Amino acid sequence: MRGFDVVLLVVVLILTVVVVGAVVFGVRTLRRISLAPAPEDPAFIAEKDRQEQSLAALRSAADEANSTIDVAKSAAAAARAEAAAAKAEAKAARAEARRVLDDARAEADTVLERAHRQAEADAEQLRTAARRSGEREVAVLAATTREQAAEVERRAARMDERERLHTEEVERLAERERQLTAASAALAAREAALVEREQALAEVEEQRRRELERVAGLTAEVARTELVESIEGQAKREAALLVRDIEADARSTAEQRARHIVVDAIQRVASEQTAESVVSVLHLPGDEMKGRIIGREGRNIRAFESVTGVNLIIDDTPEAVLLSCFDPVRREVGRLTLEKLVLDGRIHPHRIEEVYDLARHEVEELCHRAAEDALVEVGITEIHPELVTLLGRLRYRTSYGQNVLKHLVETAHIAGIMAAELRLDVPTIKRCAFLHDIGKALTHEVEGSHAIIGADLARKYGESEDVVHAIEAHHNEVPPQTIEAVLTQASDACSGGRPGARRESLEAYVKRLERIEEIAAGKLGVEKVFAMQAGREIRVMVKPEDVDDIGAAVLARDVAKQIEEELTYPGQIRVTVVRESRVTEIAR
Repeated sequence: MRGFDVVLLVVVLILTVVVVGAVVFGVRTLRRISLAPAPEDPAFIAEKDRQEQSLAALRSAADEANSTIDVAKSAAAAARAEAAAAKAEAKAARAEARRVLDDARAEADTVLERAHRQAEADAEQLRTAARRSGEREVAVLAATTREQAAEVERRAARMDERERLHTEEVERLAERERQLTAASAALAAREAALVEREQALAEVEEQRRRELERVAGLTAEVARTELVESIEGQAKREAALLVRDIEADARSTAEQRARHIVVDAIQRVASEQTAESVVSVLHLPGDEMKGRIIGREGRNIRAFESVTGVNLIIDDTPEAVLLSCFDPVRREVGRLTLEKLVLDGRIHPHRIEEVYDLARHEVEELCHRAAEDALVEVGITEIHPELVTLLGRLRYRTSYGQNVLKHLVETAHIAGIMAAELRLDVPTIKRCAFLHDIGKALTHEVEGSHAIIGADLARKYGESEDVVHAIEAHHNEVPPQTIEAVLTQASDACSGGRPGARRESLEAYVKRLERIEEIAAGKLGVEKVFAMQAGREIRVMVKPEDVDDIGAAVLARDVAKQIEEELTYPGQIRVTVVRESRVTEIAR
């Protein structure tokens, strides 16, 4: 019996006891009333009415208790019905469980039987496969055995052949030994005859020497001394003539060989034409963008210049602004910052700082990637990370319009080709040529020439002394002492002096040519001046009656010195003074 049934039964019993007590009390009260005399007192009547009311209330309470009992009985009956239904469901569940268990057992027996059959089939297959594999292995072993037997037979045949050859060789050696013994005996006899003959010749030579001394009146030592002195003088003269011929031949051959090496190195290097510009120009989508760049009362342009360190020039040029800065990397960061701001459209001081940080990181990444690409192209490894950073900054540095990083790559290739032709250390010379302009990355930050700055940097970051000397000597600020320094100078001149390597405006080019001709034409005795090879050579024709040979040399030196002092030009300019003397006679 469930707990609910127990509680319900207890409640019914309590209500029954209360009702019975109330009925008993009411019956006793009615008896007393019926036995007592009818009073006429109002108090008695009131008490009687009250008791009757109490009796009615007790009766209603009894009725309510009976109804409650009936409800409780119905609830108990429902509970009993639910309990019976639950018992029936539990019985059905147990029956279903027994059925499922029986089915599972039957299925398990079926699966087990099928597994046994599958295992027997697999075992049969494995036995068959093992039998076949054993047969194959037996066949392989039989074939191997046959091959080994054949090999043994071949080896036995070779051993027999070698034994036969060995026997023949022993017989031949024995025959040769007999021949050598006979030859030794003959040589001993001949040696004895030669000794006797040498003794006879020595005696004859001694007699002849004595006769010569008697006839010439000189001893052998004095004659030998005179002979040695005469031969030594003649040898010296012949040696001097030979040295002169060798030196002349070496000069002509060396000059021709050097031309061949330089021309071959230049031909084998394919470089780009100059396409760099020294001015950063940013094109705008419209002129109204200039006002947004300037901002209210110029606050945007002031914020841009203070954050980036780049001067922004906004003039009447349609849809374009100029950026000016001595530091090419900073100028590129400023250009990229302004480009991002124009594309974004939001231009205010806080936004300028955010975009500047993004542009700076992007330019640093581009520089580092460009330096790594250049190192890979040249084939240089194991270089200090700070040098890699400085090389990346040269991506935005130009020299007479030529990109410095591309110039370093081109110089390294040319130097490597020349070193290979001369059978020198190619990696070291390529490293010298590639790092020779590393100082240009700091020329706007450190005082001094880029050659000395680059040498200090290379020495600071662990480069060898050959590399350091080649860097500091490539502009003759330090006299070159090694072949690496000389080849670095030559490859630098080839890269900077090739056609199309460096660019200058047409106006500056024409003015430079005119000024070169004016300088030469202003000297005394000059008749004609010709500027040749794009201004790299000038030929000065002088009057022979006014300028002699010494004056021509002085004139060439004065013209070259004045050109060095007044003009700025890449590479070098050759000054050639031509003095021609003509003598004319008439035959009658």
